[in-house]
Amino acid sequence: MTTLVYLIPVALFLGALGLSGFLWALRSGQYEDLDGAAERILIEPDARDN
Repeated sequence: MTTLVYLIPVALFLGALGLSGFLWALRSGQYEDLDGAAERILIEPDARDN
């Protein structure tokens, strides 16, 4: 029973930390261009210079 006193706040803290990290990534635009990186790898370096 005493271990639950420690584990529940730690679990809540880690959940809040993960949620805040996700919200930060959402607000900073990390999910703006999902297809760009997938298509960028297909473009040859010489084709970008034109």
